[in-house]
Amino acid sequence: MVSELATFYERMYFIRRFEETLLDLFGQGKLVGTTHTYIGQEADAVGVVAHLDPDRDVVFSNHRCHGHYLAFTDDAFGLLCEVMGKAPGVCGGKGGSQHLCKGNFYSNGVLGSIVPVATGIALAEKKKGTGAVSTVFLGDGTMGEGVTYESLNIASLWKLPVLFVVENNHYAQSTPVELALAGSIRARGAAFGIETAELDTTDVEEIRDAAGLALTRIRETGEPYFLVLHTYRFSPHSKSDDQRDPAEIEERRERDPLKIAGARLEAEERQRIEEACERRLAETVEAAEAAPAAAPEAA
Repeated sequence: MVSELATFYERMYFIRRFEETLLDLFGQGKLVGTTHTYIGQEADAVGVVAHLDPDRDVVFSNHRCHGHYLAFTDDAFGLLCEVMGKAPGVCGGKGGSQHLCKGNFYSNGVLGSIVPVATGIALAEKKKGTGAVSTVFLGDGTMGEGVTYESLNIASLWKLPVLFVVENNHYAQSTPVELALAGSIRARGAAFGIETAELDTTDVEEIRDAAGLALTRIRETGEPYFLVLHTYRFSPHSKSDDQRDPAEIEERRERDPLKIAGARLEAEERQRIEEACERRLAETVEAAEAAPAAAPEAA
């Protein structure tokens, strides 16, 4: 039987290699539009999504959405086709990297726009009595958007089943969080009377435990929860727009979520997982490259 940790490692490793492959394909001119990778933050998506039911629960993501999408849907072919402008893509090859919509997964590249929508979906699910939780992934940069606080206010007042996951990777594009946000991120959720938790970890098992507690509380009470995860992206904001000190990035690599999880597996199991992911990724790229391009709009 495959252990939960092995499953987590496989998902995180595949997300990492998928994102690294996207950057390579972008350099070859094979992607349509831009892309914002999730490299370094994989433990957040995998740890939180582990508790969600894709057939019932709803996930909203942002411009850095690939990790969330893969963790929730496991649809690598549809995602790759989408960013390559191919017809079998998630949205027919016309939504691009930031605008994905499949089943109960949605993303949007407009900063902060997803927060009120996710809150509204939580209201809809509450009224329908489905027991579903609406989970929204937002970054530290979204803490500067007014709709975020309007959403927190409504979620608290109306007791809505929504999980706000703030991934603080310490940079809003190239602006350090210290230059953009005063006070505490966690206090922003608490100010609205929302139960909160905060973790400074890249350990997928610790994140799984914290997310499990948060989602259990939401399902028990029907009320919102505010989870702050301090993380770090190793990649640039987008492709090559990186003004950070390289020494800072290397220091943070000591907390690489893959390194932490991988060290708990036997070397042979880790190698087996990585080889399987590489085969799957190569097959996915080959299939996406062979897929037909998205049809042009009718005149």
